[in-house]
Amino acid sequence: MSLQVVSAVSNSSLLQPGFSLLNFDGHVFFFGQKGWPKRSCPTGVFLLNIKQNELKMKPAFFSKDSCYLPPLRYPALCTRRGNAESDEYQYIIHGGKTPNNDLSDKIYIMSLVSKNSKKTTFQCVEKDLGGDVPEARYGHTINVVHSRGKSMSVIFGGRSYTPLAQRTTEKWNSVVDCLPSVFLIDFEFGCCTSYILPELQDGLSFHVSVARNDTIYILGGHSLQNNTRSPSLYKLKVDLPLGRPAVTCTVLPGGISVSSAIVTQTGDTEFVLVGGYQSDNQKRLVCNTIVLEDNKIEIIERASPDWTPDIKHCRMWFGYDMGKGSVLLGIPGANKQLISDANYFYILRCKGAEEDKEEELTAQICSQTSTEDPGDSTPFEDSEEFCFSAEANSFDIDDTDTYNEDDEEDESETGYWITCSASCNIDINTWVPFYSTELNKPAMILCSSGAGHWVHAQCMDLSESMLLHLSEANVKYFCNKHVDLNKGLQTPKKVVHLKKQPMKPLRKKTTMKLTTPAKKSFLRRLFD
Repeated sequence: MSLQVVSAVSNSSLLQPGFSLLNFDGHVFFFGQKGWPKRSCPTGVFLLNIKQNELKMKPAFFSKDSCYLPPLRYPALCTRRGNAESDEYQYIIHGGKTPNNDLSDKIYIMSLVSKNSKKTTFQCVEKDLGGDVPEARYGHTINVVHSRGKSMSVIFGGRSYTPLAQRTTEKWNSVVDCLPSVFLIDFEFGCCTSYILPELQDGLSFHVSVARNDTIYILGGHSLQNNTRSPSLYKLKVDLPLGRPAVTCTVLPGGISVSSAIVTQTGDTEFVLVGGYQSDNQKRLVCNTIVLEDNKIEIIERASPDWTPDIKHCRMWFGYDMGKGSVLLGIPGANKQLISDANYFYILRCKGAEEDKEEELTAQICSQTSTEDPGDSTPFEDSEEFCFSAEANSFDIDDTDTYNEDDEEDESETGYWITCSASCNIDINTWVPFYSTELNKPAMILCSSGAGHWVHAQCMDLSESMLLHLSEANVKYFCNKHVDLNKGLQTPKKVVHLKKQPMKPLRKKTTMKLTTPAKKSFLRRLFD
């Protein structure tokens, strides 16, 4: 194993804890910035390119039949084939945190439509599920299993917010472990089934899962309830007969107590486990080789790389699999650099020198700031997750149309997109600010029907001044679709005020004592 230092990169403010990278045909795409997407890239998905140790990001696009994909941090991702006859594959994206620190329960399927040197277009479809739909969560895993010629997805673990009925003022946004249920998702029929297995007693998050054929191995993970990192090794076996699927769990010996570890595949049946934490204040500097066979797993400790003093003594580290047996590792730069949020980066190559020559990797590096997310409950579990999956291809992209974060104001705190009502006629792929108040976020109003939904002021035909007036009043509003629910509380429409001419002030009454001839002369002069 070899460790190589890499240079710092630009655009690091977009690369915050919890983002993901998607790999399509050897090209890596950034997804999941901490703030809402910028106007230069309304999709929030960027093609990454490294030239001369400098990272450049080029906006990607969605097709017109795509749904909107919000930037999600700490989601669960995995790949699946589009169909058995094609080699093309898709990404499944489930859960994660939005920039508003809300948790998503939606599941998306993202596929590549077209790509050339000028433009990359994706299709993103939100999949509707029925049955036992998993609750909103983050820090969990999703895998695809294959059995009897069929395939399904398996979701396990993660964290969620405390239910509303159990919240207190002091702990309103506290997170808890999700129940240790196993969710089996059939994308062909859009149904989801949950399984409660007696072997799984505690909820886990930021664990490691590795799948092969019909079996998933779950290793490590952190439990908030017990504040422990599980030393257990779980084996989930999924059987997909013609009837109801069967899921069984077996607890195996030889597990590792670790959270937020990184796994990279070095062979058809061989993986390497790197990084993570073995306690709240201690990193795990030992590496392991994981060998999967048809019905067997073997975990062997292997020689660790020559860690640098900075890595050994830093409090936090983060990273993810780059593919081809390489891992990207990052540590905070602390006060050693001029830029306060700068980080140091390393590429850890887990293959031997001969294999590296055969499969020479072009390093594709991403950076992120070390600023702790204020919405995260534990700094370790929510800061080091850094999704990266790269192939050994470099990008040949023109320097034109490259995104530059200095061109715009920071919108990470103001927001950019909120789901609109079903009657909205604004195309999210082409929409541009309509009011001056939308330079930071869309001008929207909340309809009070049911749980409430957001509606563009442009759809409501509201003026900017009226929108500002409504936002200052503490009353309920209903959109045009639900106005019959309560006409007394409907959203006021634009009112044209008539301009009135100001009245002339009355002259001050004056009392004068005049003789009769003088009085007649005075009145004659007054009215002539």
